[in-house]
Amino acid sequence: MQYPLTLSFKKLALSPQIAVTDANGQLLFYVKQKLFKLKEAISVYADREQTQLLYTISADRVIDFSARYTFKDRNGTVLGSVKRQGRKSLWKAHYDIYDGDQIIMDIQEENAMVKVMDAIFGELPVIGMFTGYVFNPVYLISQGETVVMKLKKNPAFLESSFTIEETTDIPESQELKVVLSIIMMTLLERSRG
Repeated sequence: MQYPLTLSFKKLALSPQIAVTDANGQLLFYVKQKLFKLKEAISVYADREQTQLLYTISADRVIDFSARYTFKDRNGTVLGSVKRQGRKSLWKAHYDIYDGDQIIMDIQEENAMVKVMDAIFGELPVIGMFTGYVFNPVYLISQGETVVMKLKKNPAFLESSFTIEETTDIPESQELKVVLSIIMMTLLERSRG
């Protein structure tokens, strides 16, 4: 993958849809979240027309603060998973990325105050509409003490756009797990900022 990657949410869609493009503007993934599901169900396609399914992401339980989201290829082979750390995520978003049962990386919000300020100002009439320009979280994807990627929310008024920057090379075998984890986390966290 050629970084930075851009995640752009489709405007005026009933269910969340994301186009993931590389540094050259080439579409890598088109992501669609199914509406009205008790358990999260996300499909990842190779094209905007949604004709070539690549991956699926599904929750292991119904509406839970600490759900684990499993990635599978189109043949049903498990590729990895990501799990939200429930209590830890109250103050600052925290997710663990798994390969089987082993945690290989984690995603943490860089500054918890962005979450707090966004929540406070988001509730104010009129001013709350502009929090997307001011409060834009940054998430750090780390392997041990080493930050391997950064996810930044770009300033926006109505729609969300995020940028993934690679800071250190990671094995190709882990890269897809990380990108799918970031997509799932973004779907869960995007309403903020």
